[in-house]
Amino acid sequence: MVDRLERNKDMIQELVESTAVHVGSITTIITKAVADVAREVGDIITDGFEMREAAKLAKQDESRRVVDADDPELDDYTDVPGTDAADAALTEDPLEVPTLDAEIVDPPALDVSPEQQQSR
Repeated sequence: MVDRLERNKDMIQELVESTAVHVGSITTIITKAVADVAREVGDIITDGFEMREAAKLAKQDESRRVVDADDPELDDYTDVPGTDAADAALTEDPLEVPTLDAEIVDPPALDVSPEQQQSR
């Protein structure tokens, strides 16, 4: 037979074990939540850096008048701000191709016997 003191000890032991398990579960939940929040905050900051870099590149492209050829809003080159039809016909930096004055000459005929030609 179990006396009153042993029953109380068992009940207290169960209560402490149960409390420890629940506190551990709560701690795990909080730890995961803190890690998830830190990850999301980091992602927000990374997005901010990427947007700042994209804006900087867009500003540089605009200053160089770089146009996205795949942009469906641009019907032709004349839609680019700061250009007109005359500019559209010309490239911004025409390339100068060097020419070489040369004469094509047939090579001189070699005096080779038919036997020498077959040995080659």
